[in-house]
Amino acid sequence: MTAANHGRDVFEYALLRVVPNVERGEMINAGVLVYCRAKRVVIARTHLDEARLLALAPAVDVEGVRVALGAVEGVCLGGERAGQAAGDDAGRRFRWLIAPRSTVVQPGPVHTGLTTDPEAEAERLLDLLVR
Repeated sequence: MTAANHGRDVFEYALLRVVPNVERGEMINAGVLVYCRAKRVVIARTHLDEARLLALAPAVDVEGVRVALGAVEGVCLGGERAGQAAGDDAGRRFRWLIAPRSTVVQPGPVHTGLTTDPEAEAERLLDLLVR
């Protein structure tokens, strides 16, 4: 830690995007992933704006999107809900979640910052970039 950090830790974050029609590439932000190595945490916060999603893609499987977002949250929580990633540390779970994929729920690019509270940072980013 340097004096300039004032007790703050480096964190990484990525948006979770819903891409109902991969071919069209249109998307809405529906969550955020936050990883802080120093605190050994990976956090997911989600918020699905159903009206926006249905305006973008009236035939989308909203419940399927909710299940996919819930699965991301489960991986972040670890334990039984993490499935195959249950034994992995927070860093490995974050890296797995941010890997590019061609599914309805996709991660965006990874960004970095400094924080004293990764949980509060996840809420701040959700408010700023998703809600």
